[in-house]
Amino acid sequence: MKIAFQMDPIGDVNINADSSFRLAEEAQARGHELFFYTPDHLAYQEGRITARGYDFTVQRVQGDHAHFGEEREVDLADFDVVWLRQDPPFDMHYITSTHLLDRLKETTLVVNDPFWVRNYPEKLMVLDFPQLTPPTTIARDLSTIKAFKAKHGDVILKPLYGNGGAGVFRLDANDRNLTSLHELFTGFSREPLIVQKFLPAVSKGDKRVILVDGEAVGAINRVPAEGETRSNMHVGGRPEKVGLTERDLEICAAIGPLLKEKGQVFVGIDVIGDYLTEINVTSPTGIQELERFDGVNIAGKIWEAIEARRG
Repeated sequence: MKIAFQMDPIGDVNINADSSFRLAEEAQARGHELFFYTPDHLAYQEGRITARGYDFTVQRVQGDHAHFGEEREVDLADFDVVWLRQDPPFDMHYITSTHLLDRLKETTLVVNDPFWVRNYPEKLMVLDFPQLTPPTTIARDLSTIKAFKAKHGDVILKPLYGNGGAGVFRLDANDRNLTSLHELFTGFSREPLIVQKFLPAVSKGDKRVILVDGEAVGAINRVPAEGETRSNMHVGGRPEKVGLTERDLEICAAIGPLLKEKGQVFVGIDVIGDYLTEINVTSPTGIQELERFDGVNIAGKIWEAIEARRG
């Protein structure tokens, strides 16, 4: 197949952690042809969805891991698969790219399906499953947020469309910074904030469960660094081997059919204790850590699901 990757610059990635690199490596091993472009080189041109980028190959040599051909412009309708893999922020640039890629649906499989990536971003899709999630409020209004904090005491406050642990604050019952943080956030952004009841179980880790076409294939545990609330590996969280509990499987059974129906082939959900906190569909991570811990070719499972969808 002809595969295009829409992602952030691949020359900058850590080849031992980056999921997009691992997906490209596995695609190459399966005999597929690879093309790379960044989202700012995606365009609509008189009815065609085009991209300027490079044919490329990969190898597992850090610093020499991607080799590129000459820059060229392609019609993405000529490709079998386009991967939507750039990192958030989930801003208007990101949203526009989903609108453009959605126009390929008659000819090309876009993974994950851009229509539902746009309509089910990470912190909003969980709202369909209130029985699985901690108490949550989404608001820009300070009085609403204050009322939620007064009710629950210890809360996590973060931007609704943030990623990688950026802008995440724990405000315990004695904290006096809520108003100042609200002023800070609303001073530079028009987006709402999301507030959730703090889950003490996060000290034991924030579990990333990987689902492929709606089925759980494994999990890693991300343990916060000493003195840190956030467990994201971007900010020093430590990955550990972990199994799937009955509660994890219950959560996956509840959300899996919807993910498969909406074309979300590669998804990473976040579970703290018994609670689902996020459903990551924009650019999930965790493949390589899971493969090392469990000895399972997760990238291969993802490509098998894609190849089955292509028929």
